[in-house]
Amino acid sequence: MVSADIASVVRIGDVVHADVPERAAVFAERLALFPGGCWMTQGGYAIAHPTKLGEPPALDTLLRALPADADTLHVHDVALLPAMQGRGLGGSALRAMTAVAGRNGYVWLSLVAVHGTPPYWARFGFHEAPASTALLSYGREARYMVRPVMA
Repeated sequence: MVSADIASVVRIGDVVHADVPERAAVFAERLALFPGGCWMTQGGYAIAHPTKLGEPPALDTLLRALPADADTLHVHDVALLPAMQGRGLGGSALRAMTAVAGRNGYVWLSLVAVHGTPPYWARFGFHEAPASTALLSYGREARYMVRPVMA
């Protein structure tokens, strides 16, 4: 992903996550802070960044900086337009994120599952875990999920 892709990211996000929208500034900041965790594909994107276990960022919030003592690569988003779903791209993105986490010494992968996707993420070894109150910003149905990098 490069900064010129942010407009496409917003368009895809507005379709896939219409009920949990984020501003372009959020995506641009994630790219600036951790470019090695940001990817584009035709009809989709994936974004990940370092954080602390149990501390997902609130929805549509700027991070300002990455935590120096991060132990987790947080899967901020894997968004695919409906026509691109079911092609294995989500699994490919997760494998890329796992490789980035391993190279950077992170112990955990984390994410916030929305839209009833916990069963999807459970297929990749994620399980529900306690999280900070920031999770509430994603809605009542959101679930914080984690898995070890070396799963």
